[in-house]
Amino acid sequence: MSQVYEGYERQYCELSANLSRKCNSVAALPEGEKKKQEVFELQAGLDDADVLIRKMDLEARSLQPSVKATLLAKLREYKSDLNKLKREVKKLTRPNSNQPGNEELLESGRSGMHEASANQRDRLAMSTERLDQSTDRLRETRRAALETEELGVSILEDLHQQRETLLHSHNKLYEVDSAIDKSKKVLSSMSRRLSRNKWIVGSIILALILAIMLVLYFKIFH
Repeated sequence: MSQVYEGYERQYCELSANLSRKCNSVAALPEGEKKKQEVFELQAGLDDADVLIRKMDLEARSLQPSVKATLLAKLREYKSDLNKLKREVKKLTRPNSNQPGNEELLESGRSGMHEASANQRDRLAMSTERLDQSTDRLRETRRAALETEELGVSILEDLHQQRETLLHSHNKLYEVDSAIDKSKKVLSSMSRRLSRNKWIVGSIILALILAIMLVLYFKIFH
């Protein structure tokens, strides 16, 4: 459950219990200014309770569906209890039969003023709630942007290191390729020398054979 919702619920339960106790004590008071003042305070407390109910409703609707269903069901019970309390307070505002009619008009006007004031407070509370939620979303967006920026910097650093590694490997391959070319040239030169030496050795052997044959010829026929 949301901690914000729990805070509103705790405030509402305390306020509702206080209003219920006060309603019972005011009902025992005789008609007079003191009772009117107490009733006025009760009506202001009911307005505050309405605001808390609306806040809980907004908070509950922003939660996950499984949690939201449970909280909304509990809210319906709170609203029902609050409506009963409102009816009890309304009974306290009813004038006696021997009171003049203008007293009833006065109470009606006062009730209308309370209702208008309650509506204004409700709208203000809803606007404040939306502003807080927007601020929270902006904070989350800023935090996500900072995390994305840090991740991008880390990726760039990794890419830079990989580029340096590739350049180093490329230089090594170039050096190996140069060494291979030099080895090929040396082998080609050695192969040419070997071929030339074969021809020289063959010529020497052929000359020796001819010389031996000439020596034998002269020895045999002369």
